[in-house]
Amino acid sequence: MGLLDKLSGWLGLRKKEVNVLCLGLDNSGKTTIINQLKPANVSPLSEDWKHVSQVQAQEIVPTIGFNIEKFKSSSLSFTVFDMSGQSRYRNLWEHYYKESHAIIFVIDSGDKLRMVVAKEELDTLLNHDDIRIKKIPVLFFANKMDLRDAMSSVKVSQMLSLENIKDKPWHICASNAIKGEGLQEGLDWLQGNMPV
Repeated sequence: MGLLDKLSGWLGLRKKEVNVLCLGLDNSGKTTIINQLKPANVSPLSEDWKHVSQVQAQEIVPTIGFNIEKFKSSSLSFTVFDMSGQSRYRNLWEHYYKESHAIIFVIDSGDKLRMVVAKEELDTLLNHDDIRIKKIPVLFFANKMDLRDAMSSVKVSQMLSLENIKDKPWHICASNAIKGEGLQEGLDWLQGNMPV
C-alpha cells in the first residue's frame, strides 16, 4: 500500500478531495518525494502502471512549470501539485494557494548557499493573502540527509526561522527521498493536522 493510501485511511475521510502543494527550490527532491508517495499497488493493465514504469525507467528531470499528480484511494482523492522550484517558475505557485489544503515544503539540506533563497520564498509564501489567512498545515522535509555535508533538521529549522510560524501548524522531518526515509513520519504528522 502506498503512503497516500495509508494517509487516506488514517484521515477516515469519505471521497474528500485534498489539494496538496509540493513546493521548494529546484533540485530539492520534490518530484522524488511525490514518486515515493504514489500508491504502490498499480495494475499492469492500467494507464497508471505505464506512467509508473516510465518514471522508474528514467532519471528524474527538473520539473518545468508544474506537474499535477492525482491519486485515489478508497476514501480520499489527492491532487498533488508538484511545482517547479526554478526561479522563473516560482511565480506560478501563488495561483494554487487559494485551493490548497496543505503544503509540503522541501529543502535540500545540503545546499547551504541557497538556504537564504529558500527562506525568502518561504516568507513570500507564508505572507501571501491566500495562505496567511488559512490555518493549513505546512510540512517541511529537510531532504537529502544522506549527503555528507547535510545540515540537521534542527539547523534547517533555525536557518528558515520556522519558530516564527505561529498561526498555522508546521513540522519538519529529516528525509532521504530516494530511500523514502522520513516520509512516513511526515505523513503521520500531516494526517493529524489536515483540515477536515
